[in-house]
This record gives sequence, C-alpha cells and structure tokens, in this order.
Amino acid sequence: MTTSQDLVTIDQLARQLPVSKRWLQREAQAGRIPSLLAGRRRLFNLEAVRASIAQQAAESKGGQA
Repeated sequence: MTTSQDLVTIDQLARQLPVSKRWLQREAQAGRIPSLLAGRRRLFNLEAVRASIAQQAAESKGGQA
C-alpha cells in the first residue's frame, strides 16, 4: 500500500536518482516510469521508479547481441 509519505515530487526524485528533472518528466509523460498526476502536480513512488528503471535496463541489455 502506498502512503503519502511514499510519494515524492519530481524535485525530490531527481535528487535521489542520477537523472535530470527533464528526463523524468519525459519518461513519466510517455508512461515509461510510474507516476501519479494529482492536479497539476506529478508525484512518484521512489521504489517503483527505481524498479521500473532497473527493469528497462535489464530488458535493453537482454536485447543486445
């Protein structure tokens, strides 16, 4: 179960991960990382985003020959 304490803003997420806010915005808007749109504010679950990025990385490595 996700609580409000589990959710972070894009600023907080960018500080936790080695990526830019712009990249996070693009990935979230494209649906490649999980996010919640609350009004005009996009919120993220840090662990869900980390898991999503790790899965994408594993899939991209698996596709390389």
